Amino acid sequence: MIDEWYVIANPAAGKGEVQNNWSDIESQLMNALPIGGIAFTESRGHAIELAKQAVESGHKKILAVGGDGTNHEVVNGILQQERFPSSEITYALLPVGTGNDWIKTHALPQKLEAILKIIQAGNTAYQDIGLIQYTNGGASKERYFVNVAGMAYDGYICEITVRNPSVLKNHMSYMWLVVKCLFKYKLRKASVNIDGKNYSGKFYTINLGIGKYSGGGMQLVPHASPNAGQFAITLAGNLTKLGVLLNTYRFYNGSIGRHPKVTTLFGKKIDVVAIDDQPTLVEADGEFLGETPVKFEILPAALKHIIP
Repeated sequence: MIDEWYVIANPAAGKGEVQNNWSDIESQLMNALPIGGIAFTESRGHAIELAKQAVESGHKKILAVGGDGTNHEVVNGILQQERFPSSEITYALLPVGTGNDWIKTHALPQKLEAILKIIQAGNTAYQDIGLIQYTNGGASKERYFVNVAGMAYDGYICEITVRNPSVLKNHMSYMWLVVKCLFKYKLRKASVNIDGKNYSGKFYTINLGIGKYSGGGMQLVPHASPNAGQFAITLAGNLTKLGVLLNTYRFYNGSIGRHPKVTTLFGKKIDVVAIDDQPTLVEADGEFLGETPVKFEILPAALKHIIP
């Protein structure tokens, strides 16, 4: 076992902030922590392989430098490696991204100096992880997620941002995209089975949360807890477009469950299938994955991570 931190950094994170400020970031890392290696991502999905390789070569402390996408990939690498149980790997994130949603649930600071002091203190906790089985290109695939997974309109928006990443400049540009695309989106029928109980109909959104925040501070699953051993689930039914616009404030103040067409509940195993010929799209941690049929399963206490 190697008792040093292995660093996986995304140079493009924070609109190039990591690359532009790497000299200062590296200097502070080296002064604060024992560093056993540094690797830089080169493309989408690369951080998954880098994390797998690091752990399989003996590293049990992994430090990611980047945003929620980097966080998602590195955690997937930790979960996918086969050398150690994932709960034996200590994980930390230096948040340098646009949304930085995962850290909000854990009350982690964004400033580099502050987060390094927390890592030095070495306090850890365990959080749950979600496992998704989904379809992409006709093939069945799997992915883990650490924060929030979304379906229906959430998947649709995420697919658009993957095709056109330049549209995401800041929180306001994301909100404008959400409103703009609303008038193009057609609700699709789905069957949602939650621990044996079925909910069917047209859904504006289907969200499963381990963390509370997504989309740059939205609270679509405000009842989520990262170590509850179950998903927080929000089902938003057949809302009109005007109804969505008039209730946008609920996305941010945690009151989404008070709308009469929204159901909030909890569950451990969820199956989602399309009722008609149009599949329902799925994203996780802001990463577009694919479409129905989709299965979700909670993995309790699967990730050990640094906390304040």
